[in-house]
Amino acid sequence: MSINLFDLTGKVALVTGGTHGLGQAMATGLGNAGATLVINGASSQEKLDKAVAHYQSLGIKASGYLFDVTNEEQVIKNIAAIEKEVGNIDILVNNAGIIKRIPLEDMEVADFEQVIKVDLVSPFIMSKHVVKGMIKRKAGKIINICSMMSELGRNTVGAYAAAKGGLKMLTQNMATEWAKHNIQINGIGPGYFATSQTAPIRVDGHPFNDFIINRTPAARWGDPNDLQGAAVFLSSKASDFVNGQVIYVDGGILATIGKPSNED
Repeated sequence: MSINLFDLTGKVALVTGGTHGLGQAMATGLGNAGATLVINGASSQEKLDKAVAHYQSLGIKASGYLFDVTNEEQVIKNIAAIEKEVGNIDILVNNAGIIKRIPLEDMEVADFEQVIKVDLVSPFIMSKHVVKGMIKRKAGKIINICSMMSELGRNTVGAYAAAKGGLKMLTQNMATEWAKHNIQINGIGPGYFATSQTAPIRVDGHPFNDFIINRTPAARWGDPNDLQGAAVFLSSKASDFVNGQVIYVDGGILATIGKPSNED
């Protein structure tokens, strides 16, 4: 019975930005738990098709839809198409996001606004239009991909931190308004993960690599697959009374101040 709590068979999961990286890892976890995947991408049809083929090669039922999550008209059109062609959306993972590493005093307003639009406004747009069906069915799961920057600041990521801090509070307010409809809205806050983007700095002797390993009580970078358990949990019946929370999958970074336990 406990295993069945995590079974997603028969569920349709829409993952924005699920064509690569951490989004792909979480989507794979949902698919392996039985969910039918709907992957959103915005960069190119070729990249989207390649991602869908990857999921299908793993034996996961998957399809892809190319649209801009910041464009409400495109969102409405594609959600309607998904529900007609695939089925009702039971799980929404708002994963699409960008970061611009620019000191605040040098950052153009347009760059700041773009980060806010993609990382904060798009989860609102997506959730607003997906949740309407969930409310009618009195069931649904929404997962907003937050960040350690939902809690902490860091040099050159002011716009990202503002967006992710806002996304934490948006998650709590979504839960405040929608929990009464048997909808659970929660967040996942990834720490520092070993991805293709971080590969150049994940080498012995690189200052940032050493910093992350020494700062993280688990003494390592996260493996993208480490996010799968949290994603499946928050998508499944196992989390039916969990609402408005952010689960930080960070190896313990946020749990400590000063020297972690792995330092002498």
